[in-house]
Amino acid sequence: MRILKLVMVLFSIFIIASCNNKQREKIGEHGHTDNLQLTAYSESFEVYAEATPLSIGGESEILAHFSFLKNFKPIIDGKVTIRLISGSSEISQTLDKPTRKGIFLFKITPKTEGEAKIIFDIETPGLKSQIILPNVKVFKDIHDAQHYASSVVATSSNGAIFTKEQSWKLDFATEEVKIEPFGQVISATAQILPSQGDQRIIIAKASGVVNFSGQEIVVGKIVGAAQTLFAIEGKGMADNNITVRFSEVSAEYNRAKTDFERKKELAEDKIVSQNELIKSQTDFIRAEAVYKNFKKNFSSGKQIISSPIGGFVTQVLVQNGEYVEAGRPVLVVSQNKDLLIKAELQPRYYHYLSSIKTANFVNSNEGVQYTLEELGGTIVSYGKSAEINNPLIPVIFQVKNSVGLLPGGFIDVYIKTITSNTAITIDNDAIIEEMGNYFVYCQLTPEFFEKRLIHKGATDGYRTEVIDGVKTGERVVSKGAILVKLAQASGALDAHSGHVH
Repeated sequence: MRILKLVMVLFSIFIIASCNNKQREKIGEHGHTDNLQLTAYSESFEVYAEATPLSIGGESEILAHFSFLKNFKPIIDGKVTIRLISGSSEISQTLDKPTRKGIFLFKITPKTEGEAKIIFDIETPGLKSQIILPNVKVFKDIHDAQHYASSVVATSSNGAIFTKEQSWKLDFATEEVKIEPFGQVISATAQILPSQGDQRIIIAKASGVVNFSGQEIVVGKIVGAAQTLFAIEGKGMADNNITVRFSEVSAEYNRAKTDFERKKELAEDKIVSQNELIKSQTDFIRAEAVYKNFKKNFSSGKQIISSPIGGFVTQVLVQNGEYVEAGRPVLVVSQNKDLLIKAELQPRYYHYLSSIKTANFVNSNEGVQYTLEELGGTIVSYGKSAEINNPLIPVIFQVKNSVGLLPGGFIDVYIKTITSNTAITIDNDAIIEEMGNYFVYCQLTPEFFEKRLIHKGATDGYRTEVIDGVKTGERVVSKGAILVKLAQASGALDAHSGHVH
């Protein structure tokens, strides 16, 4: 898995370096441009457009990139209409399909000077949306338009270009920085345990010698409900011989049955009293119960050990040929469907435990995260006191094992409490660490990102509080930040150069 990830990263570096080299070649050929860089969002789409400056009578080319917000992938099949509205004047153009995957090239000629807006009407299979770009300026003179475009271009001395074509090929996303509820988070390492209702301990019902009969009874063996696993034999033993005991039980059953039937007939003729009949019936019922139990669980002088549930063997507590006493545990079978996750917390967190809302779990070995809700889990209990030999307070969650968690293993848990506090938070994947400092890539345009130093606070395993470094309303790279870093390391271009396709 690590080798595969390394290959993927190296391949990504190659792609980034190749794209940046091609950009350098193209910009070297065509020189600097002063295009307008326009960005807007709807609930479903992102649009990033580069437009030649807008002036009366001059044809403007608008190169618009459309991405789905759900996965930041390009529109492949769809129709888009652009409308430039200035006062009572409206100019429109409709393209029935992308010029290239995700890219629509519009050409419009403004007729009215002043404040305008651009509206994109998007129709894709099963989805319609509208994106509005307000405060678009149309100038009387092309030189004024170019001067304005040059003055508003996004620039940064610590920026990195990452084109839409690059991000479309990779696992990439951005998110808007928002303030959201974020209170006390208690982090701990928890142990994964089998649920009590999900596990069965099989015990020996009689003393004898374990006989696996050629079967491999090992940990991890899958077993079915009522499947025969092995036997405990008492044959040849002087004491606690199952064969002898079964003969005694059988003889007692036959004696009690005969006695009860005889006294039942005599009672009809009033020869025996009712009390004698009831006592005889009680003896018979007791002997019959013991006989049936032996007959069910023992055959040919041995106890048959079978699994009470379908699942797999988690513990083998005996060896082949070993003598065991009645009542001793011999095998543990688990279904591994329901699990308990037990965290132990320091006593200073005790007053927060009554306000636990949910929890997030991080499997650091696999680098995956789960919420309590994703695992169909609930909070079972938390300790109300601490023991002398263990001052830590247990908190126990029950979850469905739908993701292949390993009982007996450990997992990081972030316990979230009910709170009225708020904070700026960002996705953990947005944060890049360098020499003990933490950075994010803030979006200046959807193709140009600024590396920004942040100071972080607590984390809940998914999101991290940002104390300073970003503001609400900004967008940061939430997925693929390492790839933007590689693009920057390969040699970022001057954002003022524009974008050439």
